[in-house]
Amino acid sequence: MDLPFDGAISTFLNEQAPKQVREAILTADKNDILWKDYPYRQEIKSKEYAAHMEGLQIQLVRMQEDVKASGKRLVVLFEGRDAAGKGGSIGVVRENLNPRVASVVALPKPSDREATQWYFQRYVDWLPAAGEIVLFDRSWYNRGVVEHVFGFCTPEQRKHFFRQLPDFEHMLVEEGIVLVKIWLEVGQAEQLQRFLDREKDPLKQWKLSPIDINGLSKWDDYNQAIAETLDQSDFKYAPWTVILSDDKKRARIAVVQSILAAVDYVGKDAKLIGTPDPKICCGVKLRPKA
Repeated sequence: MDLPFDGAISTFLNEQAPKQVREAILTADKNDILWKDYPYRQEIKSKEYAAHMEGLQIQLVRMQEDVKASGKRLVVLFEGRDAAGKGGSIGVVRENLNPRVASVVALPKPSDREATQWYFQRYVDWLPAAGEIVLFDRSWYNRGVVEHVFGFCTPEQRKHFFRQLPDFEHMLVEEGIVLVKIWLEVGQAEQLQRFLDREKDPLKQWKLSPIDINGLSKWDDYNQAIAETLDQSDFKYAPWTVILSDDKKRARIAVVQSILAAVDYVGKDAKLIGTPDPKICCGVKLRPKA
């Protein structure tokens, strides 16, 4: 079977990956957690996950119905490293929701025209109207991390972004939009393992991009950009929720719990929702270095 990008991910594993990352991948069993500092050594059992998620899905539907009936507006930003689980988490949130109420926004590279607009402008176009939920699969935070790491913006453009960001998000919240910001953090070995899985699976190869390949050697650059971005954008009125996502199922439970906790709605069962696992869910100041 032909591998995408001439097998660049496998080549990186064999020739360029840090020794500890390569050893973690090559010696691990199927359900082992690869990040040594992750608080669990094995993934949550599927039955335990399904039992927990069943009630949360019912709560998501109740939340949706209340948002629609009351005219609330909900925006959830899903950010994180490549392969951190953004798409899968979004899929779980939307699984039983009405697509006319809950939509996903995943914007491509800006067009030539968009590149000349105010940076936030194309995101504003996708903000929700009354009774709508919008889930951003990456967002305006591209400027703080990806664009910076790859040189797609100038240092001055990034500084300008950070100067305008507090007022922009404050306006959203003042306008009455419920803004939830989720950062999914994944360890280096687990990220590479997920890329390897995509490389080998014809049904998932479409998820890979040149950015993924070129970003493999930029782990430390990403670390610095992520730390700077989270530190400069963790506002009292719009805080980050950081979720360690090496175990996808545990992360998805925490994602749904975090969203449900942020919205007041008719039929909310706080006891059933529970509290996100503090071992994998925290604020920016407690975020461990992946």
